Amino acid sequence: MLLRMSTVLLRTLREDPADAEVPSHRLLLRAGYIRRAAPGGYTWLPLGKLVLDRITEVVRAELFAIGDQEVHFPALLPAEPYRTSGRWAEYGDDIFTLADRRGAEHLLAPTHEEMAALLVKDLFTSYRDFPVTLFQVQTKFRDEARPRAGLLRGREFLMKDAYSFDLDEAGLREAYARHRSAYRRIFDRLGLDYTVVQAMSGAMGGSASEEFLAATPVGEDTFVGCTSCDYAANTEAVLTRVPAAGDPAAQPAAEVHDTPETSTIASLVELANARRLGGRDGWTAADTLKNVVLSIRQPGAERAVPLVVGLPGDREVDLKRVGAALHPAQVTVFEEWAEHPELVRGYIGPQLLDKLGIRYLVDPRVVAGSAWLTGANESGRHATDVVCGRDFTPDGTIEAADVRPGDPCPDCGTGELTIRRGIEIGHIFQLGRRFTDAFAVDVLGPAGKPVRPTMGCYGIGVSRAVAAVAEQHHDDRGLVWPAAIAPCDVHLVVAGKGPQLDAALELGGRLAAAGLRVLVDDRTHVSAGVKFTDAELIGIPRAVVVGRRLTEGYVELRERAGGERTELPLDGLLDRLVNEVRQERASLV
Repeated sequence: MLLRMSTVLLRTLREDPADAEVPSHRLLLRAGYIRRAAPGGYTWLPLGKLVLDRITEVVRAELFAIGDQEVHFPALLPAEPYRTSGRWAEYGDDIFTLADRRGAEHLLAPTHEEMAALLVKDLFTSYRDFPVTLFQVQTKFRDEARPRAGLLRGREFLMKDAYSFDLDEAGLREAYARHRSAYRRIFDRLGLDYTVVQAMSGAMGGSASEEFLAATPVGEDTFVGCTSCDYAANTEAVLTRVPAAGDPAAQPAAEVHDTPETSTIASLVELANARRLGGRDGWTAADTLKNVVLSIRQPGAERAVPLVVGLPGDREVDLKRVGAALHPAQVTVFEEWAEHPELVRGYIGPQLLDKLGIRYLVDPRVVAGSAWLTGANESGRHATDVVCGRDFTPDGTIEAADVRPGDPCPDCGTGELTIRRGIEIGHIFQLGRRFTDAFAVDVLGPAGKPVRPTMGCYGIGVSRAVAAVAEQHHDDRGLVWPAAIAPCDVHLVVAGKGPQLDAALELGGRLAAAGLRVLVDDRTHVSAGVKFTDAELIGIPRAVVVGRRLTEGYVELRERAGGERTELPLDGLLDRLVNEVRQERASLV
């Protein structure tokens, strides 16, 4: 393949676009890989499409290697299967919905579990047909409220999704393990620094799931690791170490105190220490029970209802963790104070919530027998020694508190948690029978009785992976593509006219004939300085500069990643480049 910059659809930009927020967005636009077409939607220009296709090739190769079969489902789907599974209501505003000319409702598919289950039901009738795994590379749609960061959070994106069907849980675990290993090979080949973390299943459901997160400071996901063991989890999935419970009857009786102007935890702790509330010194925020009111709206419900979350006062509520725990309900900050005068803002305690009919969930640290300084449900009053299991009984526990660096590891208990940010590039699920149950997918088992298959789901954000690689592989001059997915193998920069141009085009033609992907900057209306700047911005692994020393038989080879520059005789350069690229390709297989 030979591309000439004088004719290829490519425009580089000298300045950062005003709406580009993160490095990948900025550089992919500036280097001419993508162009914004609509909010959350991008046109792939030739170089960008080459990168996208090369990532897709890597994904396909690894899935074929484990026996997956490729299919292609429609993107426009009828509403009924999603109503049957319950996800039409669960997705809510996150999906694009529309009606056809006959009034039938449809959606632009965000994912295809329903279609995969229906296809298996339609085609397979016997246990002899199993196991089977189907995959596709398909455009997906989600109605992001605030599309941002270019390819990292768009409304339209390219995704690989695979669906495994097995007759029992052992088969599901084996399929899950195969895909987990395949994902590691895929992301290794893409040159990504990633971590596999425990995750929440969210809209997919199921018994287990893991995310593959590419580490980057601009990632929207936060994940933890342990300083002493190999524990890693998305912060939404982190479990709190539960302290030992105590005897509620062994605690002193609760006592109500006047605490004027103490609607914040800081002001309450200051007053408690100044007055020695409860006859003790050394009150801290961790000794207080903060009660935060949230609004919860279930799918299909007309109105939200209040939910109170109790947690130690030194912690803040993490709405993402709450949302993950209560999915598919929509969680927002409570604003309807005027409608609920029984909730005394700043002085809410758990003692009366059951009588008010308000659901009360607590942090796992709030165990039976624990005593707290908390609100007395009267303005300007708090109570000491309010004991869980005696003065109030929660409706359950919830992982709602923020996770912080230095928190104890929930797995080993001896290490501390560290926190990093990352981009979700893959997610795998053990779905179980949610979708085969919804559509009564049964086949004849080996004993002559019906057997219901169990499912796994495995997704990779292909277009997002382009951005993830760009986030991890760039410098202050531009993109630095790994050889496995670079749009071209060699970038020929013509630093002159006449003989230099002729020599570059001849070399480019010979390299292309040998199977290399070549980009030749044959533009005659721009300076050599602009060409060098563009070569670094575009980020192809190696550039060959054909310049003044051509008359002596020499050209310059520049390595984009390391920055090495070597003057080499033109004779023999072709063999060297062909051998290097072939060795690279062989090492990636």
